[in-house]
Amino acid sequence: MASSLQGQVAVVTGAASGIGLASARALVAAGVRVVMVDRDAAALTAACAPHGDAMIPLVVDLLDAKACAAMVPAALDLAGRIDILHANAGLYLGGDLVDAQADAIDRMLNLNVNVVMKNVRDVLPHMIARGSGDILVTSSLAAHFPTPWEPVYASSKWAMDCFVQTTRRQVFRHGLRVGAISPGPVVTALIADWPADKLAQARASGSLLDPGEVAEVILFMLTRPRGMTIRDVVMLPTNFDL
Repeated sequence: MASSLQGQVAVVTGAASGIGLASARALVAAGVRVVMVDRDAAALTAACAPHGDAMIPLVVDLLDAKACAAMVPAALDLAGRIDILHANAGLYLGGDLVDAQADAIDRMLNLNVNVVMKNVRDVLPHMIARGSGDILVTSSLAAHFPTPWEPVYASSKWAMDCFVQTTRRQVFRHGLRVGAISPGPVVTALIADWPADKLAQARASGSLLDPGEVAEVILFMLTRPRGMTIRDVVMLPTNFDL
């Protein structure tokens, strides 16, 4: 039987678009107040406007170390507690490794790996003290499938797969659940950097997911009875292998 999320508070990073926005909307529909974290103030304002007090905007550039460290305290000041952290913010870098710029590699690994680890670390004391909490990381099918056109991105998600599994084993005794959602290609801004021929082929074959479909699975993970942890869900379009 599904558990109710009514009255809980979530923090979602990368919340102004894509999977983050779809996740936040689904959570609000389930009765959750959501602290919406994004660096794009205008997009954040537009995303929150239809939802009134149920969405709380928090403008943060997570690649700024000081701003990143202040995110959890700021969210607690705004909402009073955190029941759910959806660490969703991320970047994509595809193409041949030999063509990748060093600063682009640093930026992507910092956001996809370092920031997630720091956000989770920062929320753990609060959740441990309360004896309950859910941490969900947006990973990727690339964490499970050696994708030849995105070695840097795929490596960041393989790292997150390990991080989720090891952190879960550290904190489950405190009543915390840690899981990852690993979708195949989703129609978001991240895949704008795909090779044009591959993107056109994916659209034509119906091998892309919608962010709302990912959000439905996120709700499923979060609403399982507390005695059950969905550690990782891999979801992909049926036509992915065409």
